[in-house]
Amino acid sequence: MQPLPFHNHAQLAAEAALAANEQGKFWEMHDKLFANQQALERADLERYAQEIGLNVNQFKAGLDSGKFKAHITRDQAEAAKAGAQGTPTFLINGTRLVGAVPVDQFKKLIDEALAKKK
Repeated sequence: MQPLPFHNHAQLAAEAALAANEQGKFWEMHDKLFANQQALERADLERYAQEIGLNVNQFKAGLDSGKFKAHITRDQAEAAKAGAQGTPTFLINGTRLVGAVPVDQFKKLIDEALAKKK
């Protein structure tokens, strides 16, 4: 999880995704967050938790505890170490691709990596 520093609600949204993950619903929350990028206040996140069928009390407790902050900080440090400064950033066998990259570039890097393994 790599929250964008310029987005006011990115940290809390990242924590919400991890709180949902504890209940096996990371992707459901992920989809809600991306579909509602302009509505990421705490009350919005709690509503999304209910909508995707989370135990809302457990979800709130996870957010209140702050236990996901260290995980996010580690992810941010890893991204910085890899040179990722924005989204999307992809690393394929040490090669960084940034932005909306054509699928052919991905295929070329993957094919090269596979050929080296043989």
